[in-house]
Amino acid sequence: MPINLTILGSGSAVPILGRGVTAQHLNINERRILIDCGEGTQLQMRKFRVKFQRIQYIFISHLHGDHFLGLFGLISSMSLLGRTTKLKIFGPEGLEEIVRHQFKLSQVYLSYELEFEVIDCKEKTLVFEDNSIEIYAFPLKHRVKCHGFLFQEKPRPPKMDKAKIQKYKLTLEEILAARRGEDIVRADETLPNLDVTHGVEKCQSYAYCTDTRFVEKLPAWIDGASLLYHEATFTKTHTDRAKATGHSTAEDAANIAKLAKVDQLILGHFSSRYKDTEGLKSEAKAVFDNVKCAEDGDVYLV
Repeated sequence: MPINLTILGSGSAVPILGRGVTAQHLNINERRILIDCGEGTQLQMRKFRVKFQRIQYIFISHLHGDHFLGLFGLISSMSLLGRTTKLKIFGPEGLEEIVRHQFKLSQVYLSYELEFEVIDCKEKTLVFEDNSIEIYAFPLKHRVKCHGFLFQEKPRPPKMDKAKIQKYKLTLEEILAARRGEDIVRADETLPNLDVTHGVEKCQSYAYCTDTRFVEKLPAWIDGASLLYHEATFTKTHTDRAKATGHSTAEDAANIAKLAKVDQLILGHFSSRYKDTEGLKSEAKAVFDNVKCAEDGDVYLV
């Protein structure tokens, strides 16, 4: 299954016409995940035809308003529209207290269960897995505690070559061994796994790195990712501002992409001072060629 990523908001700090604050919808192997939830996210989901009742998990990177203030309205709307399925939210310490206190004061009673899991790690850490995907969190460097995420498929068994099954008259036991990635060992010959299968498909992965200064360990944590979203709040003209506010330049993001050897880089979390993103894109392309600047409503398929 492909990774399907929809950019719901690509700006920073405050929403402006044509560019909302940070939120993304990720479908990876039919797991529906909301990543961050800035103000107005539920309207963006309606606009870009993302069905929010299908969301199973929400991941919040940190407790700055442009990354989580849309949660209250979204959670409430899900209840008003009759949701009964549990919603699990991963995020920093304090997020559950904020959400539950808000609903307590406003006397909101949900029709479904909310479950929270605190993310607080100092290295790359597995925070979720099932039989199809793994999700890792890792620390970023911002003004408050902030985490990035790596969403990746688990390896799948090699696909059998049906013509080779017939050619070599493979038994059921031999087919099962080939599906485990093993060579077929017979008394008179050995059939290499790649001779009887189509090989193992590359596992696709998506790395999400928002609100951060340059992190030296980051390339190792996201090495070889199929798709990388990295914040580029400023151009290097505003490097001092980036350092003061705990953010990256487009050049910083491109250097991370190059060091991590990712397939494609998406820049986002742009300061509203930039009327267009051409300068940010040009700056990044001088370092890493396969670059796109996020726009609200963009869909990326991997």
